Amino acid sequence: MSAKANIKFEDAMTQLENIVTNLEQGDIPLEEALEQFQQGVALTKICKETLENAEKTLATMMEENDKEVPFEQE
Repeated sequence: MSAKANIKFEDAMTQLENIVTNLEQGDIPLEEALEQFQQGVALTKICKETLENAEKTLATMMEENDKEVPFEQE
């Protein structure tokens, strides 16, 4: 899964959308559906981590002395 962790957010979302489409069609063998479901769960975790990291980055700003402070404080 370490190789998957390097995937770009947009690529992960595209793969996740493809998996959802395949699973919704319901015409794939059970084993393949389970494999795709597991892959989808892993991709979801990657997307969640990426979004959480982006939120933390955006919630921080720099003061004049280059010290990071939460965005909400002034």
